[in-house]
Amino acid sequence: MNLSGIRTAGASGTFLPDLFLGPVMTDTDLLRTPLGDLMEALGGKMVPFAGYAMPVQFATGIMAEHNWTRENCGLFDVSHMGQAFVIGPDHETSARALEALMPGNFIDLERGQQRYSLLLNADGGIIDDLMVTRAASAAEDGRLMLVVNAGFKAKDFAYIEQNLPANVRLEQAPTRALIAVQGPKTAAVMAPLCADAGDMVFMQARTTQIGGIDCHISRSGYTGEDGWEISVAGDRAVELAELLLANDLVKPVGLGARDSLRLEAGLCLSGHDFDASRTPVEASLSWAVPKVRRARADFPGAQKILAQLAEGTAQKRVGIQPLGRAPAREGTHVHVDGEHVGVITSGGFGPTRGGPVAMGYVRTDLAVPGTALELIVRGKAHPAQVVKLPFVTQNYYRG
Repeated sequence: MNLSGIRTAGASGTFLPDLFLGPVMTDTDLLRTPLGDLMEALGGKMVPFAGYAMPVQFATGIMAEHNWTRENCGLFDVSHMGQAFVIGPDHETSARALEALMPGNFIDLERGQQRYSLLLNADGGIIDDLMVTRAASAAEDGRLMLVVNAGFKAKDFAYIEQNLPANVRLEQAPTRALIAVQGPKTAAVMAPLCADAGDMVFMQARTTQIGGIDCHISRSGYTGEDGWEISVAGDRAVELAELLLANDLVKPVGLGARDSLRLEAGLCLSGHDFDASRTPVEASLSWAVPKVRRARADFPGAQKILAQLAEGTAQKRVGIQPLGRAPAREGTHVHVDGEHVGVITSGGFGPTRGGPVAMGYVRTDLAVPGTALELIVRGKAHPAQVVKLPFVTQNYYRG
């Protein structure tokens, strides 16, 4: 579900991204995360998002929060995301249960490793993207952790649960909170609080303690920067957030900057940059279909996706650089020589890039960096070009 209301200017003068447009919800309809009161007390401007009251920005504004995260460490409340566990008698059983629904290679997932994957329908369309993590402890073999997008978690969990074999179950974790700490100085923030964090690399996970608080952490995130996502019991979430915020390198960041950060990093927003009508090939996510799964061809929509890998598709997701100062928002038509050739799916201002950035779909023959495009904004054509993603260098820590 998208956020309500009209696009409004933030404290910095930047505009809220397109994901904050949608049907109006009243305050009485909204849920609050375990960190909601703290975020509001810290000055968060609370707005509806995926059925929750969430901070879209704080007093300094979206641009300042974006830049702080790129340079220091931003703390995000992402407790609205859906957390759950797939639990079977052993790892192979649980992994194969998920492989029947996704193209990821989970059989070979090492202990304490996380993998990005896609929940697919029978036609190969992307229902949602998600993270799958194998427990680090041998004692927890057969237990796979899932983190899915907030706006789709009810649908995702129902779909997964309905399609699991009898000896595998889905256990939702609605009382857990999720905190993301992101930015180049996050390792320095974590070092004195969590001895186990320092030797982790991108997409590794483990159960540990931060400042004596039991947590599950993964070195991952949605900003293109180094950082961790921290799952913690809801009744310890405020204590943990305050512990992290006690470091001067850490400031709270809202969903507005989270969106501009992920867009610059070339990361998809589920329901916008893809939906159930798009396959991984069209969405430029073919890398999420590894060779071993292509060879087995036993995931939903496999024949269609394999055919597209071999023969191509009519459209493809690309990075699009507007050449003026006006941002191109979601739904903007893309033309070449007056002909409609695609559409913008995410767009806004990229503070690190220093200008507007966008992603969208164009005809595959035009999906070449440097291809000239026209973006139709308020009936007027604005120049743009296809560019290679991401817009900024991804700084994940790989050791």
